[in-house]
Amino acid sequence: MMGDRKIINLEDGWDFMQKGITKLRAILEDGGQEPFTPEEYINLYTTIYNMCTQKPPHDFSQQLYERYREAFNAYIISDVLPALREKQGEYMLKELVKRWDNHKIMVRWLSRFFNYLDRYYIQRHNLAQLKDVGMLCFRDLVYSELKKNVKDAVLALVDKERDGEQIDRALVKNILGIFVEMGMGGMEAYEQDFEAHLLTNTAAFYSRKASVWIDEDSCPDYLVKAEECLRREKERVGHYLHASSETKLLKEVEKEVLAAYETQLLEKEHSGCAVLLRDDKTEDLARMFRLFKRIPAGLPPVADIFKKHVEKEGVTLVKQAEDAEGAKKEAPKDKAAAQGTEQVFVRSIIQLHDKYLQYVVDCFSNDSLFHRALKEAFEVFCNKVVTGSTSAELLALFCDKLLQKGSSEKLSDEEVEMTLEKVVKLLAYISDKDLFGEFYRKKLSRRLLFDRSANDDHERSILTKLKTQCGAQFTSKMEGMVTDLQIAKDNQKEFEKWLDDDETRRPKMDFAVTVLTTGFWPTYKFTELALPEECVGCVTTFKEFYDKKLQHRKLTWIYGLGQVTMKGNFASKPIELNINLFQAAILLLFNEQETLKYTEIRERLGLPDEDMARNLHSLSCAKYKVLLKEPENKSINQDDVFTYNEKFTDRMRRIKIPLPQIDDKKKVEADVDKDRRYAIDAAIVRTMKSRKVLPHQQLVLEVVQQLTKMFKPDFKIIKKRIEDLISRDYLERDKDNPNVFKYMA
Repeated sequence: MMGDRKIINLEDGWDFMQKGITKLRAILEDGGQEPFTPEEYINLYTTIYNMCTQKPPHDFSQQLYERYREAFNAYIISDVLPALREKQGEYMLKELVKRWDNHKIMVRWLSRFFNYLDRYYIQRHNLAQLKDVGMLCFRDLVYSELKKNVKDAVLALVDKERDGEQIDRALVKNILGIFVEMGMGGMEAYEQDFEAHLLTNTAAFYSRKASVWIDEDSCPDYLVKAEECLRREKERVGHYLHASSETKLLKEVEKEVLAAYETQLLEKEHSGCAVLLRDDKTEDLARMFRLFKRIPAGLPPVADIFKKHVEKEGVTLVKQAEDAEGAKKEAPKDKAAAQGTEQVFVRSIIQLHDKYLQYVVDCFSNDSLFHRALKEAFEVFCNKVVTGSTSAELLALFCDKLLQKGSSEKLSDEEVEMTLEKVVKLLAYISDKDLFGEFYRKKLSRRLLFDRSANDDHERSILTKLKTQCGAQFTSKMEGMVTDLQIAKDNQKEFEKWLDDDETRRPKMDFAVTVLTTGFWPTYKFTELALPEECVGCVTTFKEFYDKKLQHRKLTWIYGLGQVTMKGNFASKPIELNINLFQAAILLLFNEQETLKYTEIRERLGLPDEDMARNLHSLSCAKYKVLLKEPENKSINQDDVFTYNEKFTDRMRRIKIPLPQIDDKKKVEADVDKDRRYAIDAAIVRTMKSRKVLPHQQLVLEVVQQLTKMFKPDFKIIKKRIEDLISRDYLERDKDNPNVFKYMA
């Protein structure tokens, strides 16, 4: 019974406990002692239990708690500290690991013997638990005294390893584990007593190394060493440092090895970034990107050098194109020089873009900074005038050559598709996209109308790509043109069927009509022509058919686009002539009489002098002299006389007689300028309608922002359009502030 239990005095009880503690110390010191038997453990535990559960004044819980602490302190002062003080360096570290392991065993056993204190007394009085008391004793007596020496010894080992020597990594890991455990659940001890010094030491070590490398090594060699250092430091964390040190440690290395010397590395005379780009050192460039990405603001200088390099390469291509054009003018008969300088230039630009886009993907990990650098570099030289033409015109011309039948570039369908994809990518860098659109539409119209397009699928494919790049409005007219041609083919089939239904309707000659929608196609000049009798019946017949099909549509005949195939009966052999309708009308006049004056031809056909001169020149002064001209010279005058050349012959049985080329560049540019005026007007009105009142500068900025996708509007033109809209009562100036505009509803 509880009441019959014998009272244990403090000193008697503690003497018994002291014997157990002495045995435990002996076990820890030499290991020769037998371990505790279950009976011994129970007796020691029961003694503490009984001493803590006796009624006051014999409840010795407080005294036992204090003596528990004293037992640790006594052991540390008498055994642990002397053993540690007599050793230095690595030997001290090994002793410390051993002593710390022993201390933890002692804590584990004593906290079991005194366990009853933990359960009741400590909780009631809100005191440190037995395990923590044991740890605090070690921290206050051992760690506090030795932490500086221990830190120095560990750093010395780290330095040895950095210099290539082998060290006992397990020992260092155990020592750093002590630093962590001394934080009692926090990281303050490890961070303040060891890590801070490690970081300082690391910075100094790599500062010394880098100062030597920067003088001795090339940029690629230096970066190889830097990458290797970072790899080793990362491994070091894995081997023995705490995981939380990794970021801080690598940051110190990056700061000393990379950030401190970035400018010097990038600008090294024979091995810097520009040289690596020039020599296509992709592996070194990829390493440079990986390393400088690690440091704050490390990539913009690399991207800037990349941009300048690409820009320089592009400007070189522009100069080469200019030089080639000059050589072509000096030696016009040189076929190699005459082989489309523009085509070579665009192809070179595509190759340049392919090359450096691959750099952005492979070396610079698709980083947006380098995509922007590439874009800005290409925008510089892609908007220069090359051989008298804008890049917008050259790209349109390149596409035209690529999509024509009999293209000089013998490419497979897949290669054509890839090239078109690349052209559309280049278009993104061109500011005058509307100018490209107009030139492309002009070229497209000729391919479609004169059946020069090599493949309908390619035509539709590039329109889809352009639509994705520039929006539906950009391609709506072009898509309408392609659709018109398809409708025209169906229309022609219906017309043929209508003729078959009644043979009396069929004219004396075969003919086909292409009906175009006015809004989709470029503006064509309407030229009056007194049609040859052979053609009049064709026009009348088709008009009858079309009027029955669509009553309220008006047809305007663009004779200048008409194509005719006729047979010329010459003395040596008949030759099939492929010519336009004006040329055909002229030649048919010579069926009636062999010689005609210029004035007679003009009178009978009603053609303007401009068209007369071009068509007569092609028939009498160019390669195929179907007509003879008096006097014999290369110019057409109003007093010239033309005679049918019966002796004309050619080795071919079918020939095409082309017209002298008209440079319609100015007309295209004029049309674009006109469209731009409308676009600026619309943007101004749209902005003012939504904002009602705006200052001049804000209005101009918003208009530029709206239009910049298609072209870069000139500020002076915007100002003129604002003045024009004021005169037309769309806007008005504020009475108090003339720089503010109001929308007039």
